[in-house]
Amino acid sequence: MKVTVVGAGAVGATCADNIARSAVCQELVLLDIKEGLAEGKAQDMMQTAALLGFDTRITGSTNDYAKTAGSEVVVVTSGIPRKPGMTREELIGTNAGIVKGVCENVLKHSPNAIVIIVSNPMDTMTQLALQSTGLPKHRIIGMGGTLDSSRFKYQLSQHLGCSPSDLNAIVIGGHGDTTMIPLIRHATWNSIPVTRFLDSDRQKQVVADTMVGGATLTKLIGTSAWYAPGAAAAALVSSILRDEKKLFTCCVHLDGEYGQKDICLGVPVTIGRKGWEKILDIDLNEEEKELFAKSAEAVRSMNDVLKTL
Repeated sequence: MKVTVVGAGAVGATCADNIARSAVCQELVLLDIKEGLAEGKAQDMMQTAALLGFDTRITGSTNDYAKTAGSEVVVVTSGIPRKPGMTREELIGTNAGIVKGVCENVLKHSPNAIVIIVSNPMDTMTQLALQSTGLPKHRIIGMGGTLDSSRFKYQLSQHLGCSPSDLNAIVIGGHGDTTMIPLIRHATWNSIPVTRFLDSDRQKQVVADTMVGGATLTKLIGTSAWYAPGAAAAALVSSILRDEKKLFTCCVHLDGEYGQKDICLGVPVTIGRKGWEKILDIDLNEEEKELFAKSAEAVRSMNDVLKTL
């Protein structure tokens, strides 16, 4: 099996490194527009193979999409990253043209590929990818909610003093500081509701810290995060190629689910060999439904910018 990661920056390279180590595919292509960057990082990763014990064949290419031919999954990380004080929404104009061009080029050589969108603003870029490619909706997946849910588990683990892997907690809605919805009412610690261990103030703090998780890291390190985003995308690739049917929150096209139509938004879905395969309907209370509707409204406003480009 073959996977392509477009964009050899910090997120793309981290994603490729995670995929290679997992040995989920035989061949991995790393592509970038910058001369030599993908080739250099691919060689660097390959030089860890004997040390780490993986057999994935990694190759790099400078903008030669022919080398991506026959990919089962394509991960799109291309675009400019956030800087301190910058919102994901401010990236629309620049990244829209990049993402559209990337999708068109990879599908010329891999028409049956499943496409995972990482580029920001992720919800709008997922919508753009769906509209511009005409692919079946199950083959376009936005990664954002997978990352946000991991950050949610991290925040909960810090307050509970427990292992993040013992937690089940998801974030739905948009992949934005004001549009994501950490569902703390549904979060559990090995099946026990976390609300039994956290008072109201601490619950609110966990939710607030989760929502600004990306902005917090951008302020600390001066650019967008890459370890967790790269790992999140790699986890989706693994679930697809191994047909694991794992449950993730992903940005997918809604057609009436959660009261929304004609929009790509984060909801819990199973991920398998066909892409996203089933949307799970969570029982939301009135407050959560209202937050989801507001999130959808905000994402629609961002999507409207695409009409002016």
